[in-house]
Amino acid sequence: MTIALIILLGLTVITGALLAMHLRNLAAAIVAAGLVSLFASVIYVILAAPDVAMTEAAIGAGLSTVIFLYAVRRTTGREAGDDD
Repeated sequence: MTIALIILLGLTVITGALLAMHLRNLAAAIVAAGLVSLFASVIYVILAAPDVAMTEAAIGAGLSTVIFLYAVRRTTGREAGDDD
């Protein structure tokens, strides 16, 4: 049962990564990449590595996603030579 769950989550991670690469909307691609990291952290919990899972969830799914979304929000739609 555990092996089947790990395989299912692994396929979900691969699907999410492919989705993140092929999405045209940048915000949606960033969220898809964050979900990949979140599913990876679930796999780490199943494999009895809770410290790695917490780090992956906090940094990979949480902080990185927020920083990328903030950076895209701050840089999208600017003209060349626009200064704040």
